[in-house]
Amino acid sequence: MPVNSPMLVDIKPVLEGTASNGHQHGTTTNGNGSSKVESQDTSDDDDLPLSQTTRTTDATSVASRSLKRKKAAYAETSSDDDTPLASSPAKPKPNGKGKPKQESSDTGDNYDAEPAPKNGRGRASKPPKKKLKEKSNNSDEDNDEPLKAKRAAGRKRKVKAESGSDAEAPKARGKKVKTEEASDAETPKPKRGKKVKKDDAESKSPTKKGKKEKKEEEQEEIFRWWENGRENGDDSVKWTTLEHQGVLFPPPYEPLPLNIKMRYNGLVVDLPPEAEEVAGFYAALLETDHARDATFNKNFFEDWKNVLKRFPPRDGTKITNFELCDFHPMYEYFEVEKAKKKAMTTEEKKTAKKTRDEMEAKYTTCLLDGRKEKVGNFRVEPPGLFRGRGEHPKKGALKFRVRPEDITLNIGEGAPIPVPNMPGYWKAVIHDNTVTWLANWTENINGNHKYVFLAAGSSLKGQSDMQKFEKARELKNHVDRIRENYQVDLRSKVMADRQRATTMYFIDKLALRAGNEKGEDEADTVGCCSLRCEHVTLEAPDFIIFDFLGKDSIRYYNRVQVDPQVFKNIRIFKENKNDDDNLFDRVTTTTLNKHLTSEMKGLTAKVFRTFNASITFQRLLDAENLEGASLQEKLNAYNAANRQVAILCNHQRSAPKTHDQSMEKMRNKYRAFKYDRMKLRHALFKLDPKYKKKPQYKDDESDLEDDWIVEYEDSLKAKEIEKAEKKFAKENEKLEEDGQKLQKDSVLKERIEEIEKEFQQLAKERGTGKADTKHRSVDKIEEAIEKMTEKIKAFKLQMVDRDAGKEVALGTSKINYLDPRITAAWCQIHDVPIEKMFSKTLITKFPWAMEVEPEWKF
Repeated sequence: MPVNSPMLVDIKPVLEGTASNGHQHGTTTNGNGSSKVESQDTSDDDDLPLSQTTRTTDATSVASRSLKRKKAAYAETSSDDDTPLASSPAKPKPNGKGKPKQESSDTGDNYDAEPAPKNGRGRASKPPKKKLKEKSNNSDEDNDEPLKAKRAAGRKRKVKAESGSDAEAPKARGKKVKTEEASDAETPKPKRGKKVKKDDAESKSPTKKGKKEKKEEEQEEIFRWWENGRENGDDSVKWTTLEHQGVLFPPPYEPLPLNIKMRYNGLVVDLPPEAEEVAGFYAALLETDHARDATFNKNFFEDWKNVLKRFPPRDGTKITNFELCDFHPMYEYFEVEKAKKKAMTTEEKKTAKKTRDEMEAKYTTCLLDGRKEKVGNFRVEPPGLFRGRGEHPKKGALKFRVRPEDITLNIGEGAPIPVPNMPGYWKAVIHDNTVTWLANWTENINGNHKYVFLAAGSSLKGQSDMQKFEKARELKNHVDRIRENYQVDLRSKVMADRQRATTMYFIDKLALRAGNEKGEDEADTVGCCSLRCEHVTLEAPDFIIFDFLGKDSIRYYNRVQVDPQVFKNIRIFKENKNDDDNLFDRVTTTTLNKHLTSEMKGLTAKVFRTFNASITFQRLLDAENLEGASLQEKLNAYNAANRQVAILCNHQRSAPKTHDQSMEKMRNKYRAFKYDRMKLRHALFKLDPKYKKKPQYKDDESDLEDDWIVEYEDSLKAKEIEKAEKKFAKENEKLEEDGQKLQKDSVLKERIEEIEKEFQQLAKERGTGKADTKHRSVDKIEEAIEKMTEKIKAFKLQMVDRDAGKEVALGTSKINYLDPRITAAWCQIHDVPIEKMFSKTLITKFPWAMEVEPEWKF
């Protein structure tokens, strides 16, 4: 059967029961590995079928703590950076076009699911779109402390004041973009005494530009919307014209070589391509913790058996027992292919990248209101096995191949409709200029909407980010009144009001997420409103212990002292309830957000979270006295503040598997610096023994043991000899190319002998307290010692900072919760390059924040 023959398989994973974990590839232990969120922005390997690439996900380790409950695996928090401005597909307009007329094709792709039902017009029914958060005003007041409760002044509820929340936010001031008048500038005159050759001037291509010119050109291409006051409100028009090339589908599956077959009960199995591809998904993960997880194995095998019913083995083998399956031949083939890819020469890699970039080029940008802007996640995720986070009940289930019939395009009216790069018709084509997504589909595992947006640095995304942080800043004008109001309601006689006030207390003081109801087929994660009695333990006189799985199955454990009335309320809420009963049975996220909106327009639990993160970060940075501090001390202070915010928001991660190895490398490098300083001191002592009595020079490097010094000097000698051999070989290659006589081996031998003599001298110097001065003066050595001392001090700070952040995800806060203007202003005040704080990606994402004034405060 051809690979692209039409086929429809209805796969319903069986979730009940537990499959045996033992099978022929011999895994015996269970793992609770979690994986990265299924991202639309795929890696370079994603232009190959998943079955021909190996995606190995590190198992998340768990930091040991003496706790009553079993600790869940940590996973790095996911980013909300791609949350849609209008998170559901918009309904097509009456005059919108339906399915574009394309070349007819009946071909399907492997084990695709049934197409989504369509309405009478041939378009899929779509859920209503959420409204955008409204642009808010901005204030420079900074008079609150988010982690410290403020007592209510009285029992009477205060009325929300007219704060001018609809006022326009101040624009970020900055440098103006250079105009094109520079192109008409006169050619600079040559210096006196030097003639400019006409031929040389003409030979220079006008297309070749220096780095400075290229940088200026890139800056000119940025649409500076923040200077034009371009910001839109709810349901407003986001664009006038929009053209793009749709999405890029992954290539069809390529069957494995005929000699690569899985085995069942020791015998080779001849699988058709459709079943072989799914088996390959599992084989690629064979040596990961996923393949050791019972739920993952059970879901995979149930879905694969459904595929096998449609596409059974061609040799008649009946596959019914997971324990008898041996995927090792496929796994070994994938490993060989992966090794080949790694072994590619630099030139081969460049050629492959160039080919891929040329193929993807048209999908990477779109025309928005006549401007070229970058598209973010234009690649459609390939089929594979769902990994999920933590103990997700559907991990291991089969993700279907997405086809054009699954995708709704959003494009400007009258714009040419793109042709998909695989056979098929688009599900629908709409022209909704009140939303910012370019394409949308629904994945089959959890029924979640997937979107294609513009890139993080685009104007629309930037406006959304700025509106989010301005809304959080607006909360400063209301937070005192809101706190006083919920403090009053903590004693309300109406149970629903008392419960709502208690949830608001936790959301405000602990930055908890609101939480939503979860179905049985979703991971058991909770937020504030969905806490159960088992998640909260009371400890007299006024401590509460929280222990639950939050977003992405990240464990939240916190013992915190609370207001006595809050302690009393939790005791009341828990009375006559079982452990699995809801703690707040009179509150839902819907009712909570409705109340928050009545307190301040556009206020949600997430706004509170963003506000608390940013205001805490600003306060912590302002509290540091960095006058006279070194650059590394400033970096450590910044990261320490970021860590406190990350802990507040529960942005945890597992310590990287290579952390201990990395720290050992850093310790060795630290010792190497101290070794260099020791040699400099000894050289100084040889020139003038009086320096031994000076306090800055007399102390020995206590952590440099004799055995380590011997080992280190031996490694240095080996490196020097290797370097000499490579240099000798390179010199001979050059001589051969020039047709000259090659150097004799005796030349290399002499060089190696010189190196041996040098290191013999080092061996003689051990324990003498003296070293070769290498013809340097006292002043030069003193200067070198001073520089090395500063280098050692800075590197020590780096080590401390690296180790302190091993279980904290600092990136999530920077991307989603910390107003980037705080960092930009702080960097200007303390003369720290912004590149030390923000990656290139973040600088591109927040161009509107980079030119803020140093005096700016959240």
